[in-house]
Amino acid sequence: MRFGTVSIDPPLILAPMAGITDQYFRLILRRIGGVGLVSMEFVSSEAITRGNRRTRRMMQYSEEERPLAIQIYGSRPDRMAEAGAFVEALGADVVDINMGCPANKVLKGCAGAALMGDLDLARDIVRAVRRAVRIPLTVKFRLGLDEGRSNYLELGRICEGEGADGIALHARTARQMFSGRADWERIRLLRETVGIPVSGNGDVETPDDALALWKATGCDGVMIGRAAIKNPWIFRQIAAARAGGPCVEPSLADRRDLILHHFALLRAGEEEMQALHKIRTFTGWYTHGLPDGRALRQRINSLRSIEEFVEAVEGFFQVLLAA
Repeated sequence: MRFGTVSIDPPLILAPMAGITDQYFRLILRRIGGVGLVSMEFVSSEAITRGNRRTRRMMQYSEEERPLAIQIYGSRPDRMAEAGAFVEALGADVVDINMGCPANKVLKGCAGAALMGDLDLARDIVRAVRRAVRIPLTVKFRLGLDEGRSNYLELGRICEGEGADGIALHARTARQMFSGRADWERIRLLRETVGIPVSGNGDVETPDDALALWKATGCDGVMIGRAAIKNPWIFRQIAAARAGGPCVEPSLADRRDLILHHFALLRAGEEEMQALHKIRTFTGWYTHGLPDGRALRQRINSLRSIEEFVEAVEGFFQVLLAA
């Protein structure tokens, strides 16, 4: 799969997730392997163009992450164009427009999925960003605001007509948020409607799910979000399954090493308490389904030092490995 001049191989994309797809998590996925494109957590065009320091710091990345997409959101075409130009100047490989976020704070600003309720504005934004950047431009959106206002096919045609290089469809409505089942049939219909690459998103939790999505829809790429948090090996597993190879499950030692490696990255880039806060959250996902994982999660919530955390994790896995 290609977005303009950028090759996405394998055609597997990490979905942008607020508070999740920071530089540390993106690096972890790159080092595990299998992901074709990683996406930065989505950033506000207003914050970018007003020079917000926290936002600018959040947009740091390393060469190891390429190809890298940076997703922007907003409701003003001029601000979105300026933000897109900033993303290009920063050196990103792809600029992505968020027209699918269902979070209330984004919807209230008439951004994200709210733009599906104003396709004229959506068109103006895609056109403005396309004129402002030379790098590949993609757009992510949902089925519509709700089932009664399902206009994803029209938006897909708009994106193609305004020069987007690819689109991604999360096959739920904004009202659904993340509930119910994603309607993969709509992904198939979108793929048949447009001539640019279409990535399918929604309910891909295993390698078999990814293969089933490709078979059912003919989509060009698969985008994965929440499943990658619990199983960062999923991209490598899907790539192997797609190539006809074995799908290797991570061992207990792999999971232990992942937690400690992630924590080491956080310690090098964050203040101690911020690193502890983040790794507690990720450890909860990384230990999902493990025996006595809940006991470890409860214990680390009360820890206040790096040494205590490392000792707790190593001790937890030592017991499991000895069993």
